Amino acid sequence: MPSHPTLTLTKPAVMQWLAARGWQPFAFQQEVWGAVGAGHSGLLHATTGSGKTYAVWLGVLQAMMDASQQGGDGAQAPALTPVLSQREREQVSLPSVREQSAMRRKAPPLTALWLTPMRALASDTTKALSEPLNALLPAATIGQRTGDTPGAERARQDRRFPTVLVTTPESLSLMIARDQALEELASVQYVVVDEWHELIGSKRGVQVQLALARLRKFNPRLIVWGLSATLGNLQEAMEVLCRPVPSTQASMPVPAPVLVQGRIDKTLIIDTLIPPDPGNYSWTGHLGKRMQQPVIDEIAKSGTTLVFTNVRSQAEIWYQLLLEAKPEWAGEIALHHGSLDRSVREWVERGLKDGTLRAVVATSSLDLGVDFLPVERVLQIGSAKGVARIVQRAGRSGHAPGRASRLTLVPTNTMELIEAAAVRRAAYAGRVEKRESPDRPMDVLVQHIVTVALGGGFKPAALYAEVKTAWAYRKLTREEFNWALAFCERGGESLTAYPDYHRIQADEKGFYRVPDRGIARRHRLGIGTIVSDASMQIKFLSGARIGTMEEAFISRLRKGDCFFFAGRLLEFIRVQDMNAYVKKSIKKSGTVPTWQGSKMALSPEMGQAVLELMQRASKGDYLGPELVAARPMLQTQARLSRIPTPRTLLVETYTSREGHHLYLYPFAGRHVHLGLASLFAWRLARERPSTFSMSVNDYGFELMAAQPFDISAVTGKEVFSTEGLLADVLASLNSSELAQRRFREIARVAGLVFTGYPGQPKSTRQLQASSGLFFEVFRKYDSSNLLLGQADREVLSQELDIGRLADSLKTMRVKKLELVALAHPSPMSLPLMVERFREQLSTETLAARLERILADANA
Repeated sequence: MPSHPTLTLTKPAVMQWLAARGWQPFAFQQEVWGAVGAGHSGLLHATTGSGKTYAVWLGVLQAMMDASQQGGDGAQAPALTPVLSQREREQVSLPSVREQSAMRRKAPPLTALWLTPMRALASDTTKALSEPLNALLPAATIGQRTGDTPGAERARQDRRFPTVLVTTPESLSLMIARDQALEELASVQYVVVDEWHELIGSKRGVQVQLALARLRKFNPRLIVWGLSATLGNLQEAMEVLCRPVPSTQASMPVPAPVLVQGRIDKTLIIDTLIPPDPGNYSWTGHLGKRMQQPVIDEIAKSGTTLVFTNVRSQAEIWYQLLLEAKPEWAGEIALHHGSLDRSVREWVERGLKDGTLRAVVATSSLDLGVDFLPVERVLQIGSAKGVARIVQRAGRSGHAPGRASRLTLVPTNTMELIEAAAVRRAAYAGRVEKRESPDRPMDVLVQHIVTVALGGGFKPAALYAEVKTAWAYRKLTREEFNWALAFCERGGESLTAYPDYHRIQADEKGFYRVPDRGIARRHRLGIGTIVSDASMQIKFLSGARIGTMEEAFISRLRKGDCFFFAGRLLEFIRVQDMNAYVKKSIKKSGTVPTWQGSKMALSPEMGQAVLELMQRASKGDYLGPELVAARPMLQTQARLSRIPTPRTLLVETYTSREGHHLYLYPFAGRHVHLGLASLFAWRLARERPSTFSMSVNDYGFELMAAQPFDISAVTGKEVFSTEGLLADVLASLNSSELAQRRFREIARVAGLVFTGYPGQPKSTRQLQASSGLFFEVFRKYDSSNLLLGQADREVLSQELDIGRLADSLKTMRVKKLELVALAHPSPMSLPLMVERFREQLSTETLAARLERILADANA
């Protein structure tokens, strides 16, 4: 492999290219250029809009220029000033079109890969990389390869890959699964992983780790760089990405990875849109409609504005609220979320770039990477529940060095006023959440084993050593690897009789390959299932596509039912061939679709920051507009009960016509509170049988029973014990049902369930039935199957967050417990009541019930 020369000086051509745009490099950019030139991998962490892309890309490009000038692959690149105008073209001698065409025929082989987490970012990224590449290294070529790449372009790439390829984790895995993977990918010297913070905590991030381990096998001196804007555990994040090949496998020492933090003077403004008279009580969404006019006023006096919501259903609602109040804005405002058809999303993105849209209501689909320079303002509807998400979304405005980023929080209840002040303090202090890699997901490993078998084959000992170089599998035992190998070879203990699950086979030399073309095709089609959802296409009767919707929602609709989607009121007609056909409705109302996994949980950093502010309020310190606005609610809480603080655990009891209520407020987030509520109900009922109803939110949880129950185990803190925690948590929940739900995804990723050929997708019901069958078969006849163990681990780590649950119990045990018997519901307990009422009462009945409760409390 060619060695990487040390880059000691920024090349004059690069400085000329920057100067032609009126740019000067920042110190951190030059630091990255030097590190790349010296052969270092690393992680660049810098604020959004600070120039991260060119910090890494110009470093890679200069190293590629050095290689070409020192006799590496490709034609020597002249030092050229970029051409921005005809005048500049006349002043600088550029290669002619014919000369450029000849140079491209002799283009270097595939040398650099740029991985993006979203296909939507590929085009913008390719454009950004192309400008300096074409000017400084015209012999090189660039292309993109994602699920959206046309077949003709893929065919051209199949004949010869470009020098630089912008792609996604799934497409890279498909490249590794090609027969000629070694010949095509051995020339790769640089890999850049964009938005690493979005990938590291997911199975897609593990897919990247395994792909990098494969590429390092081809080239032990591979240089890998990650880009990130919002991470709290930078050193670990870098080690996960840049885990080097062990010295025993590398012919030469590999330079240690470096962490570069781009500190530039960029103003971050986080403020809050204060609601008029938020009141003494609050519950989820009770301020939402009242914030309609203030939001419209802010949009009217600002330039292009992004209005972020946390979930797609909320985006649909707010788009309708804006149009309802300002029908003359039709055509000037738009909606953007991941379920809309790609053509719709691209139209919205073009409008943002061109500055032709007044506002766009969006979800996380616009969180990442794409530069919308005209965006002046960001509004966040409701709490974003995390510091990193706020910082990321704020960076969508002023997305250029030297421009301020401004985000305004729009609370939908009074507690979110306190969250707004807390997130601002945490963001300014740099208290960003950690993101950690999954540990040994066996479904991803099974998929990768078949992928490598397709891509030229492997010997078990060599592949085991290679896989262990990936951070997620650093603790993988040989027994676990052998199980995965056997599962791919013969389907484990229970599928041996079925040839479709004999996916790999050893040849006479001991190389494992995929012997069946049908199995190979199904596997390649299934590589993208890590990110796929069970959904249906929404189409007009004419066949025009609108977007996708989860099948669970569509299955509940009857002909004539109306729902809001893509900013329209649609009438459901029928389902045919996994397509839901609709027409525009002439009615005035309809339902709003809900998507699974809609509710985000409060992060640990946010929970602590909120408690710190509430402690200040408990001492009479209401400094700041948010606390001033929340003061009536907090004073009511103090009058009827106590205000929670970081050092105290508030426990409230209340007796109503429904029964006997117990409230606790750990501020650990709704996922942890679900586990705590189930655990406490189980432990209290174990001492004295009782049936509990439960309700949870981000601040606490409620247990309610029809008959009085003994809470001495709570006041005595025995219920907070971590002894026997795992067994008690599993016993307190329907853990088998939760595990079976997790197993659906595991079965897809591991290739047990085939989602169907293009144009012939299987329905969600078919997939659930298939995965459910495997789950039951493995439980009965293959109980040691590691995929079952993975399902149990994912329930504990992802759905219940067992680590945080244990930490919360320890924290609650050492806090001072403050027990309050309520005469009336407190402002903290009422939202938990409302959560339970919403499942039982109609909207009108709920409103009447709340009116009566509030009247009693204020009497």
